[in-house]
Amino acid sequence: MKRAYVRPTMVGERFVANEYVAACGDKGTVYKFKCDAGGGKSGDVYLETNGRKGFQPLGDTYLSGYHACGTTHDANTADVFLDGYYVRRLTVTPVKVWRGEDGKNTHCTTNIHMENWEKAKS
Repeated sequence: MKRAYVRPTMVGERFVANEYVAACGDKGTVYKFKCDAGGGKSGDVYLETNGRKGFQPLGDTYLSGYHACGTTHDANTADVFLDGYYVRRLTVTPVKVWRGEDGKNTHCTTNIHMENWEKAKS
């Protein structure tokens, strides 16, 4: 039987991922919270800035006027959430403040315990 010469070749395969896997903690995770402070009534928002618990009109910083939009927002877990107060007439309600995606809006929730907020992948 006659043998034929076969030139040696190297065959390689390229790995192409067919699924995206995130391996970086909370990246791409969002908090879901409802903008509900004041129940739709207009008021003012102050930020807790003087380090003393409770609202002090001359110590905490006025942020803006506010009216709840009632929307459930998706906010990135890396966003800044501030402690504050929703004030309407003589009623003061502790809130968590989120300034929106552009950092210029005011959204407040009365659910101030962020560990209880729903999380979802964006």
